[in-house]
Amino acid sequence: MQPYDERLTVPRSWWLLAVGTGVAMALILFPFGPLPMLAGLVGGGALAMMAVSSYGSARIRVVAGSLVAGKARIPVEALGEATVLDPEETVAWRSHKADPRAFMLLRSYVPTALKVDVTDPADPTPYVYLSTRSPKRLAEALEAVRAAH
Repeated sequence: MQPYDERLTVPRSWWLLAVGTGVAMALILFPFGPLPMLAGLVGGGALAMMAVSSYGSARIRVVAGSLVAGKARIPVEALGEATVLDPEETVAWRSHKADPRAFMLLRSYVPTALKVDVTDPADPTPYVYLSTRSPKRLAEALEAVRAAH
């Protein structure tokens, strides 16, 4: 059983924006007739929905002794202290406090985050910043896996 698994899905309102993109494409192609208009509606809407789906498919998991965040896979032995960030600190750490060397799985629509120090001396990444709706639970999952190893 996995101690932690989260998918960072986009807000429902973003799906309405994707539908609106299809309608906008239909209106742009309106002067060319009904078939191009229909193609704009279907094609524009489908492309926008694919983009929304792709952006909202980011996952954060703690599995097999590793933290898997997006495309990154980091062994828990290489991780140090985890800091739960409240909404105010979340904004600060993704803006003026951010280190350009950090790994950031950032989703602006998620109000909280977890900052985990990277302790591996061979890794230039100072910390991992993860947008998460359950930062305390993720920190506990990392600690549980670290304690088990």
